[in-house]
Amino acid sequence: MGASHSALHKDHLSSPSPYCLGDLPEDCVALIVENLDPVEICRLSKLNRAFRGASWADFVWESKLPTNYEAFLERILGGFPENLQKRDIYACLCRVNSFDQGTKKVWMDKRSGGVCLSISAKGLSITGIDDRRYWTHIPTDESRFASVAYLQQTWWFEIDCEIDFPFPAGTYSIFFRLQLGQSGKWFGRRVCNTEQVHGWDIKPVRFQLWTEDGQYSSSQCVLTERGRWSHYHGGDFVVRESRSSSSTKIKFSMTQIDCTHTKGGLSLDSVIVYPSSCKDRLNRF
Repeated sequence: MGASHSALHKDHLSSPSPYCLGDLPEDCVALIVENLDPVEICRLSKLNRAFRGASWADFVWESKLPTNYEAFLERILGGFPENLQKRDIYACLCRVNSFDQGTKKVWMDKRSGGVCLSISAKGLSITGIDDRRYWTHIPTDESRFASVAYLQQTWWFEIDCEIDFPFPAGTYSIFFRLQLGQSGKWFGRRVCNTEQVHGWDIKPVRFQLWTEDGQYSSSQCVLTERGRWSHYHGGDFVVRESRSSSSTKIKFSMTQIDCTHTKGGLSLDSVIVYPSSCKDRLNRF
């Protein structure tokens, strides 16, 4: 009897199940994938027809979009596109979109849904930028904007910017992408000329950040690393849920205005506003 029971149990385990993933109703599958992140949803859409159909459900992607995505699209596209499904809108926001005459680029992080904003050197207010004795714009393939601002020498170093953008609720960090030295190519190889670098190790630069709702931060840092791009933290700010339906105004600056010595040999690429939870990915830039 034991042997007979064992054989029956073995037959039951070896017999194929009459059900498979493809038998799940599409509405049921949609409820499952709604709890996944966007990258996982797109991967599962390749499993079968039910998952593919569920991956296009508007309510699935509505939960992944920022609550103020309409204002977001209005700002970067100049209008709200018609006849687009929510998945198409999500894909549009995840692409790198340029605005303000190409001086700014914005995109949404595919996993977290956080908004990332990059502002080129040409989109910043830089003291003396129009005087070729001090600053020049240099074309390069090491920047998202195809050029950087290079400081030869100055007594008064000051960079600031004010932005007004519909950031979704969350905590954001500001970083200045800088390099001590001037990048170039020599027989196809990257080189960095640091001969003009001076003055940055004498006194620290100062970073400041203000928001319209009273947030403020200040920090100092001595620039020492030569020959490679680095991200220098300029401060953090919080966009609260109650304010995410409107634009957030922030102002930030980087200064070194001690006129007892000159400083020079600095390349400025951009300022990046990044979700604080994603700042470990900055090395992609």
